[in-house]
Amino acid sequence: MAELDLPTIPHWIDGAPTASTSGRTAPVFNPATGVVAANVALADQAETDAAIASARRGFEEWSSWSIAKRQGVLFAFRELLNARKPELAAIITAEHGKVLSDAMGEILRGQEVVELATGFPHLIKGAYSENASSGIDVYSLKQPLGVVGVISPFNFPAMVPLWFAPIAIAAGNAVVLKPSEKDPSAALWLAGLWKEAGLPDGAFTVLQGDKLAVDGLLNSPIVESISFVGSTPIAQYIYETAARNGKRVQALGGAKNHMLVLPDADLDLVADQAVNAGYGAAGERCMAISVVLAVEPVADELIAKITDRIARLTVGNGAQAGDAEPDMGPLITDQHRQKVAGYVDIAEADGATVVVDGRSLVVDGHEDGFFFGPTLIDGLPTTSRAYTEEIFGPVLSVVRVGSFEEGVALINSGEFGNGTAIFTNDGGAARRFQNEVQVGMIGINVPIPVPVAYHSFGGWKKSLFGDAKAYGVHGFDFFTREKAITARWLDPATHGGINLGFPQNT
Repeated sequence: MAELDLPTIPHWIDGAPTASTSGRTAPVFNPATGVVAANVALADQAETDAAIASARRGFEEWSSWSIAKRQGVLFAFRELLNARKPELAAIITAEHGKVLSDAMGEILRGQEVVELATGFPHLIKGAYSENASSGIDVYSLKQPLGVVGVISPFNFPAMVPLWFAPIAIAAGNAVVLKPSEKDPSAALWLAGLWKEAGLPDGAFTVLQGDKLAVDGLLNSPIVESISFVGSTPIAQYIYETAARNGKRVQALGGAKNHMLVLPDADLDLVADQAVNAGYGAAGERCMAISVVLAVEPVADELIAKITDRIARLTVGNGAQAGDAEPDMGPLITDQHRQKVAGYVDIAEADGATVVVDGRSLVVDGHEDGFFFGPTLIDGLPTTSRAYTEEIFGPVLSVVRVGSFEEGVALINSGEFGNGTAIFTNDGGAARRFQNEVQVGMIGINVPIPVPVAYHSFGGWKKSLFGDAKAYGVHGFDFFTREKAITARWLDPATHGGINLGFPQNT
């Protein structure tokens, strides 16, 4: 099919798919075949302004709805999502490449936030203090911000929008979602579902685009907040730009997650979980385990166990379902595949041993796909860029350490603080680890410690910019602002008189 014959993925404005007039597009690949499947519109400033204006109109209607009516929409959305999630999983797999079961898992974790949001009346109610001073009552209201922007990454095209949008919408806001241009169709599918659930037009808008659209959201005086997940350099740029423009910001950045393995740990459990956490979704997860810190003398045995498990993994087209489903799909683009391979080259040049090498993997029948095999590295120097920087691919490195203290020091010396884990049967060591490690999300014999929806997701250091984490109570606080009201209703038989002194509570 000629490139000009390919469909163009549109925006979603005023409650309907909206064709772009910008004349700019970007290719959307099927990563398993390496073929361009569609083009996606890239908004210009006029389209960005139109999307934001539509959201403003949607906010004015949606925020006027009663809590009971809003809650009905949230429940309807939850039921529709639950019934039709296989459709969304197929869309994710076609554009991202992750296997269908992993795509379904992404949706289910996002659905947890939808379910939390259905209980929003309890989480946005204010407080009331009667007779705080003589005849005076003080109470508070939580109200929506207005139009809020969500900028989501390619690796979770459904889950990350579902981290933010249901809570923002429940609180009465209107959302403008700017999805990744690499896998933009899941956002349109979600927009259609919101409309079917009864959300008024404009209250969920999808703006397709690149940096121009992002900057349009960051600089718009109408957009009140920005929620972002992506790499640390972009997170920092978004935080600084949006904050300079007076917006609330939650910007979640990159990671370099470590797993500390103590000698008393069950090494079969460790090997299983290291493989799961290192190679799931082809390593394209901000909570993936990248580095195993093996406290000697366990490294050799652990490497042998991991190597044995890698040999049993299958890599292929993630759209193959049932018994034919592979363990791993491709990476998102050929450019990203080359970047991941470059980090393995760096590790090798810095003196590490590549125990299992996935750089040359070719999948039969999918020779042009963006595949990269599970890779295991031993003896990676902690000075290597392959150690200090986020790789975001199926590359697991083993670093040998002499003690618990050395392992914790390495974790704490890094610039990221997203997730980490310890594997041990020693409760005292685990308790010490959770208190000493400078990381926002910690697993104890759990390799990917993503909190459930009623807690909040977010790291420390250069893994999070801004004060608010994603979802949970943090999410409701982020998407509402409080008014405090002091009221006095005088008894008709009394009169306050004149008093120019500073008001005092009596």
